[in-house]
Amino acid sequence: MRINRDKLVKIAVNGQVDHPRMKGFRVGYDGKGRMPIGTGGITYSHAIGDPCMGLAGDHVEPGISLANPSNGENHALETFACVGNEARIINGPQKGKKGYVSGTHGGIDHTMICFDKKILEEMDGNETILVKAYGQGLKLLDHEDIYVMNIDPDLLEAMPIEETDKGITFPVVTVVPAFLMGSGLGSNTMMEGDYDIMTQDKEANEAYGLNDLRFGDFVAILDHDSEYGPHYLKGSISVGVIVHSDSYTSGHGPGVCVIATSKTGSIQPVVTKDANLKTYMKNLKRKG
Repeated sequence: MRINRDKLVKIAVNGQVDHPRMKGFRVGYDGKGRMPIGTGGITYSHAIGDPCMGLAGDHVEPGISLANPSNGENHALETFACVGNEARIINGPQKGKKGYVSGTHGGIDHTMICFDKKILEEMDGNETILVKAYGQGLKLLDHEDIYVMNIDPDLLEAMPIEETDKGITFPVVTVVPAFLMGSGLGSNTMMEGDYDIMTQDKEANEAYGLNDLRFGDFVAILDHDSEYGPHYLKGSISVGVIVHSDSYTSGHGPGVCVIATSKTGSIQPVVTKDANLKTYMKNLKRKG
């Protein structure tokens, strides 16, 4: 598959481990008030490949929740960082250790970084992490009707994607109907952040395999065009990766960071049990 690798810009962006915040009770879709563990900090208990449903938390982010104290610089971090990008700790007891970007989370404006658990256990929570941002502007040269964003080209090439007469195939764990997409609709771009699969209907969760979702799973969303912000468009399709856990809040649920979209439906989802970021990062070979 031909891509415009020689045209892509690789640039350094950085942020710090962002401490969790608490504002008080959060009222859920069922009318109950909760004070759940949520976003921020270092999450030791859940990582890429682990279940993201049914946790005793809300919008839980796996691994490191990264942010830059400067608002403008943080938006650059969140926008330029792509899933699969190399990340490196540049201070503290684990200085020099490497991980990778697992996604971005809108609203809270975090960039999530995956490190081995042994590295997380030895961090002190004051680290600055440098990300080699690489991938925005990526194009599939033979498939102009497919818009790609938020994915490292090395990761894209490590995935079992095949070209067809109609476009490309893409491995996903499930296919989500348009009516289940909630929080994040109305955003003017998906080049930073995510939008959520609503999980308040138990029958829909069962019918579409949502109860089995894991951090890092790739999913397809039918009839959603996300080229300039997500919206309903019959016949279109978007593909993304699960970046945070389920939520008690109305209209919310597991977050999807979009990596590819087509107005003409040129992406054919292929349901694959192990279509997870953890699977493909094992096969990734850095080329630059």
